Amino acid sequence: MTQRAVGPSGDEPNRSSVPSATDRPVMIDAGSELDPVHPVGLPAPGGGRGLTAAEVAERIARGEVNDVPVRSSRSVREIVRANVFTRFNLIIGVLWVIMLFVAPIQDSLFGFVIIANTGIGIVQEWRAKKTLDSLAVIGEAKPTVRRDGVAAEISTSEIVLGDLVELGPGDKVVVDGTVAEADSLEIDESLLTGEADPVLKRAGDPVMSGSFVVAGGGAFAATKVGREAYAAQLAEEASRFTLVQSELRSGISTILKYVTWMMIPTAIGLILSQLVVKDHNFKDSIARTVGGIVPMIPEGLVLLTSVAFAIGVVRLGRKQCLVQELPAIEGLARVDVVCLDKTGTLTEGGMDVTEVRALNGTDEPYLRRVLAAFGASDPRPNASLQAIIDAYPVPAGEGWRVTQALPFSSARKYSGAAFEEAQGQPSGWLLGAPDVLLPEDDPALGEIEQLNQQGLRVLLLARVDGPLDDPATATGADPSALIVLEQRLRPDARETLAYFADQRVATKVISGDNAVSVGAVAAKLGLPGAEHTMDARKLPTDPDAMATAMEENTVFGRVTPQQKREMVAALQSRGHTVAMTGDGVNDVLALKDADIGVSMGSGSEATRAVAQIVLLNNSFATLPSVVAEGRRVIGNITRVATLFLTKTVYSVLLAVLVVCFQVEYPFLPRHLTLLSTLTIGIPAFFLALAPNKERAHPHFVRRVMRYAVPSGTIAAVATFATYLIARHVYTGPGSLDAETSAATLTLFLVSMWVLAIIARPYTWWRICLVAAMGVAFLIVLVVPWLQDFFALKLVGAQMPWTAVGIAVIASAALEYAWRLVSRHFPV
Repeated sequence: MTQRAVGPSGDEPNRSSVPSATDRPVMIDAGSELDPVHPVGLPAPGGGRGLTAAEVAERIARGEVNDVPVRSSRSVREIVRANVFTRFNLIIGVLWVIMLFVAPIQDSLFGFVIIANTGIGIVQEWRAKKTLDSLAVIGEAKPTVRRDGVAAEISTSEIVLGDLVELGPGDKVVVDGTVAEADSLEIDESLLTGEADPVLKRAGDPVMSGSFVVAGGGAFAATKVGREAYAAQLAEEASRFTLVQSELRSGISTILKYVTWMMIPTAIGLILSQLVVKDHNFKDSIARTVGGIVPMIPEGLVLLTSVAFAIGVVRLGRKQCLVQELPAIEGLARVDVVCLDKTGTLTEGGMDVTEVRALNGTDEPYLRRVLAAFGASDPRPNASLQAIIDAYPVPAGEGWRVTQALPFSSARKYSGAAFEEAQGQPSGWLLGAPDVLLPEDDPALGEIEQLNQQGLRVLLLARVDGPLDDPATATGADPSALIVLEQRLRPDARETLAYFADQRVATKVISGDNAVSVGAVAAKLGLPGAEHTMDARKLPTDPDAMATAMEENTVFGRVTPQQKREMVAALQSRGHTVAMTGDGVNDVLALKDADIGVSMGSGSEATRAVAQIVLLNNSFATLPSVVAEGRRVIGNITRVATLFLTKTVYSVLLAVLVVCFQVEYPFLPRHLTLLSTLTIGIPAFFLALAPNKERAHPHFVRRVMRYAVPSGTIAAVATFATYLIARHVYTGPGSLDAETSAATLTLFLVSMWVLAIIARPYTWWRICLVAAMGVAFLIVLVVPWLQDFFALKLVGAQMPWTAVGIAVIASAALEYAWRLVSRHFPV
């Protein structure tokens, strides 16, 4: 069986650095002197040849295929159902049908508006679904399956019962199975069992979908596929596009719940008032009752939130960013601490060997032979080992036989390999972190410290006697050489770090590498606080003390996977919203626990499975776009929510005042449809999609209601005052229409002032938007057929100017109220 040694560095295996198998020179096998690596598509070594083509066809015919549909988004049917069958659409639908029978078509316009809005919501979410589905296919992990002795990558849905699936570091177990081959195979089952320690697997042991490989390699035979694999269904459910809970969505649900409670008794009172107390024409009473109920419903708020999220997904999709859960956009906008892994985030996957320094008189030609053999022993090298492979290929015909291999472990910080050399003599070697393999007083550490301060990465090659997996063996290691590696900095990392600093988002660099080296890299990129470095081995275990250390320092080195998880929890305990980025298996636990997990597209399958956001272009520079998109959504929805809730408040209060004063309800549905369209509907659509760099703030419901309640109250009082005055001014036939027109004018002007406040800070297009709405209302007032259509005609000069004067006073009160709220409740 092939012996494997996972990457030696203190960093995680980086899948982006793995070259195609045909690029690798040689792999040493325990059973032969020299055995070429099997690339995908070529015959695989070992006894397990997998199923034959005939056996695969037979199993497919029997339906023994992994046909669980892993969807990244809701189906079209679910989208339609979610947008059409809502509580408020039902209420409005019933009222619309009633109005179609008892009133002119003008009073039924609100029904057509709802149909249009719902259609827009369906189309926008369908567009988002298409974007998500196409991106999910791009980011889909394809396991390597051995059939007829040939290893090939296939889609997860093509796996059949009995398939032999190969495993390597970072691979996710995609179906349940039984281990057929194991080479120091360690599997992390924490996502299923909660147990953090990896489990060593041997031939015959079971493996479950949802777990992932942290070290070693092997293969397993699929024993449960499709819907029989319960763990696979759990994994599908976890990675599916879902409208999970978020502060924005839960806040809107809370608002709608309160609105429902207010609406029911108010509507009942209004119905009794208009039908029983006032002796009207029956149809007119029905029309005015419906006119009082419809504006209480902030139906567009839910729709606009969904549309804003959906458009956000489409926008990010164009930048190769896969959002696996919509509210993740919102979550990242609320983040105030970003934890970054250095490799693959600040640095590119590739590295270069700049120098090999022999220690203790070790012969340099011999060192090159050792490094070549060590590199060739691993079929899945990470970035640091790949640099060694590139620098020291195996000379033709001079391969050494591997007798033992020790996979890399994030806890150990080193890997190992033992060989039978060309002349038959045995040798054992460890390759890993110098400060782990060397005693604290070793003089070589001073030399290593100087290299680390230059931002260089240093590995130690040490000769050992005894079993590689015995911790005592590492204690007695004999240093043979220092391998100096230079990391390639990402060209866009500096601008991205500067963006987070400018947005007051704290950045913490967490790495398995030496802290000084990581700090030097961060300093080169201009990270504020890069000089505050800390070795994670010195971190306190007390959560509160760890939280203090996390807040006081910026760069952390020698961090174990479990510590990454504890660091995230420590920051969260101080009220921070934490995002974690990573691409390796040692990041999975932290990604899962963070408020927002961000994975690179080239990262391991396990990281992509648990992350809410996957950067398919592997560019850390995409994160500011996600943050900006989230801030745009949250800030704009907060703005438009105030518009919608202001309408709800004044509608409820107007209904209450009508019931208390025992008067006719002043408005027909057509009046409020016009007002809602010009002061809320059209402006809200543009404002919800506008650029907005405001930082996201908590307590969505509280902040919206602080402004909506006083605004709605002032609008209702001003409108009703105009209506009562008009009732004393106008008498005789047609007086109710004149009273309604005057009240409509006041309500429009006050609502426009609310819109003008919400549209701040002004830009040219915002000014044009507000002005256009005012001009549109003016056109309705002066064009005769529009006057007739909307039943709006201002009579005389006294009452219209009185309505304007009341609106001016109300607008001044609005300004005072908003400033008072802002002063007493600063953001």
